[in-house]
This record gives sequence, structure tokens and C-alpha cells, in this order.
Amino acid sequence: MNKNKEKLKVLITVKTYPNPSKKYNEVVCTAGVRESGDFIRLYPINFRDLPYNSKFKKYQWIEVLAEKHMGQDRRKESYRPDTISIKMLGEPIPTDHGDWSDRGKIVLQKVSQSIEELKVRYRENRTSLGIIKPKVIKDLVVVDDEREWKPSAKARMQQYHLWETSTSKEPPRKLPFKFRYIYESEDTHCTGHEQAIIDWEVGRLFWRLRDMGATEKEAKDKIKYKFLNQLCASDKDTHFYVGNLLQYPKSWLVLGVYYPRLLNSRKTQHPTLFDMN
Repeated sequence: MNKNKEKLKVLITVKTYPNPSKKYNEVVCTAGVRESGDFIRLYPINFRDLPYNSKFKKYQWIEVLAEKHMGQDRRKESYRPDTISIKMLGEPIPTDHGDWSDRGKIVLQKVSQSIEELKVRYRENRTSLGIIKPKVIKDLVVVDDEREWKPSAKARMQQYHLWETSTSKEPPRKLPFKFRYIYESEDTHCTGHEQAIIDWEVGRLFWRLRDMGATEKEAKDKIKYKFLNQLCASDKDTHFYVGNLLQYPKSWLVLGVYYPRLLNSRKTQHPTLFDMN
């Protein structure tokens, strides 16, 4: 084993929508939490081309050999995984009867107060991942985006998917919209944030709805209802997983949503087509 590699045990909490990469062709930003509550970023991972027995789910423990990123990426949490070594450890942590406490014991150990706090920590020690509890979530806005990948990126991905090493037949479909949370955090210096959510589940839900016959407007409306009215409802103890960009470290994004029911809420949760536990 490479002496620089560590055996990491990570609870997966974040998988972002696939994006083209000049160096790695197609990557998914994958992140999770160690037993200590410390965050870990694992990349590059081309999730769609992982073997079936390595395709982990959210809130599933995995074991993986990985080494710290060197060179350009000096962010505290960034590790380069040996994807062949990925081993899933049991099933995802369940939320029986709406009880998220077993998940919360891990992911809520090191909650940050705000994006402002994380920016200070980035300057101090390159902290680039965290989980925060928004003070107020005002809206989820939808803005138009390019409908196709840039020609150079599309050509690169199409060429890759002709190789025998690729098991996925086509490049990922480009989302024609961006979904942005508008919120305020618990910080006296907070003037408000508008940040894109890049969770894999947004793209997966959009294309599932479209494939079921929904119009683009219907799909957008249902995503907004899910990610705003349900995940951020008054009976939820909503937190955001957040992270910054390597190229633009001052820019932070919402990577995913943690949305357990409040302990004092008596509202019964019923599974629906759009549940993502």
C-alpha cells in the first residue's frame, strides 16, 4: 500500500450532480463525515462508472484508501480516493418513523454558525466544508442556464464514453436551470446569501419528472416545492451542507440538505415519490 494512503471510514452525506472536468473527464463532488465529525472530500470520483458493488448511497458508511491532495488543492478536507478500494459497510443509516437521530449523532457533531465563520476558518486553515443551520430560508429561485455542455467539454465526455473503461453509455444530461437558495445565517455580519444547490438529487428529480412526462415548468415547480416547502418546512430542523470552490474559494455552494423532523413536531411523515432518504 502506498505509504501516503490512509484507510478512511466515511459516512457519505454529499453527492453533487456530475460535471465535466478537463483533467478527470466527469466528476461528482463526494463528501462525508468521519466518526470524529470531521468532514472529508473525496475526488475525483466518476460515480456513474463505479462497479455496482461500489456505488454507495447517502448516509452509508464506506471504507476507502485515500491520500491527501497535494499541489493546487490545499483545502483541508480534500483526499484523492483509490476508487478500486471502496468498500460499503452495511446499509445506509435508516430514518425509521422519521427518526434521524442516528444520522445526527455523526453529522451534527461540528455544526458551524455561518458561512462567515467558515470563511474565516478557510483563511486560517483552509477549511472548505461544513454544515450550518440557516436562521431563515427565504426562497428557492430558479434561473436559466446553458442548455448544453460547452462544445469542448461535450466532445471530451463523448470521446470518454466510447472507451471500454466507461460503463455508462452517454455523458450526463445537462440541467438547463440553476436552483439557488436565498437565506440568512446566524451571524451578526451576515447580509444574506444566494447560493446554488448542486445536490445530485436536484438533477435526478428533474430528469425523472421529465421522463415521466412533466413539462419543464412542472418539473421546476415540483423541485421548488420539494426543496423549499418540504425540506425547509417549519416542522424540519433544516441544515445545509456547504462547501467552497477550488478555483474561487470565496464562492460557497449548498451541496445538500439535512432535514430531520423537529422533535416537538407531531406531523406524520408519509413516503412519497420524491422522498430521498
